[in-house]
Amino acid sequence: MKGQNKLFIAIIIALILGVGIGGVVHVQYPESAEPFSKNIKLLGTIFIRLVQMIIAPLVFTTLVVGIAKMSDIKMIGRVGTKAMLWFISASLMSLFIGLMLVNWLEPGHVTKLPIQDAASAEELLKSSKGFSLEDFVKHVIPKSLFEAFATNEVLQIVVFSIMFGVALANLGEEYSKPVVKLFDIVAHAILKMVGYIMWFAPFGVLGAIAAVVATNGFEIFKVYAVYLRDFFFALAVLWLVLLLAGYLILGNRLFELLRRIKAPLLIAFSTTSSEAVFPKLVEELEAFGCNSRVVSFILPLGYSFNLDGSMMYMTFASIFIAQIYGIEMTLGQQITMLLVLMLTSKGIAGVPRASLVIIVATCSMFGIPPEGIALILPIDHFCDMGRSMTNVLGNALATSAVSKWEGQLEDPVVKA
Repeated sequence: MKGQNKLFIAIIIALILGVGIGGVVHVQYPESAEPFSKNIKLLGTIFIRLVQMIIAPLVFTTLVVGIAKMSDIKMIGRVGTKAMLWFISASLMSLFIGLMLVNWLEPGHVTKLPIQDAASAEELLKSSKGFSLEDFVKHVIPKSLFEAFATNEVLQIVVFSIMFGVALANLGEEYSKPVVKLFDIVAHAILKMVGYIMWFAPFGVLGAIAAVVATNGFEIFKVYAVYLRDFFFALAVLWLVLLLAGYLILGNRLFELLRRIKAPLLIAFSTTSSEAVFPKLVEELEAFGCNSRVVSFILPLGYSFNLDGSMMYMTFASIFIAQIYGIEMTLGQQITMLLVLMLTSKGIAGVPRASLVIIVATCSMFGIPPEGIALILPIDHFCDMGRSMTNVLGNALATSAVSKWEGQLEDPVVKA
């Protein structure tokens, strides 16, 4: 635990330094803010790319080994069913909380935001226009495993890995054992790399935070104070519900889980990337006592189907934009929107700014000006910090819960 605490402290220090350095540049050297941000952001870019480099092989090897070692197809089906039950319930709950609180708090009615040039949302508008069932299917089913690896399409890798793992499990031990052993060794080697890469996390946090503060300063918090306040209040409610569900299943061990994942939560919050903590999360959940086979099966699925923070944000932001434009939506329309978001949001994990793309598509569908996305783009970075952190918590709870339901949650591994 000592190493974990040192990393956590280093990240906290980097976070404070990032805000301080960014603030000094914004106030004292405003003319240098843009080039400074561009250059220091490279620290965050390096960290994210180091993590992205190992995600595809880690997901592939751990998932194949996990399924192949299960050998029992009934167990695979049972674990998968329990996982999907959690994912669907958590997604509906997240969407509903966002919908309920945005209607109650009405941030779009009390906040007077400057109408921004829609040009800043042009890229997202283009991305959303082609969204269709055909695109969804193409995004889920890999045309080539190598293409999926090259583009880090986690869901496509998951689909191939599940099929390959099931095939290995039914091939017979004579043929499957050496392949499974090889992949198991590769997975452990990659997890060893995680330890090295995570020590670069404080630099990544420093770069990401300093860049955004240097560019936007502290004024952005004042302009969007109401929106940020209401959104983070809604996130707090979602956390309360998730933690309550976690406590009902895990009991007092929930607090040990939170201690284990505090560094991944902080990294996700600081870098706005839940993907950046995937390898570290695998390591910490196994150390917590979750069955390694369950972790390697559930966690990759969770990254595609269980993004609780992103789900809540979709209903919250969509209704907020409608409020800004004075568009009143009936309860029936809002419930329909919730169900549409439930379906269209699945399987787009890994798409850059996926939540925003889906929000634009949904706004167009319900007669809300999609250009309204430009209103929230300036503070989306800060909202994304909360979304990413919540996504990590949701997936950690889902994996732990399924391990407990399977009777395979062991005593935690004590680290030196």
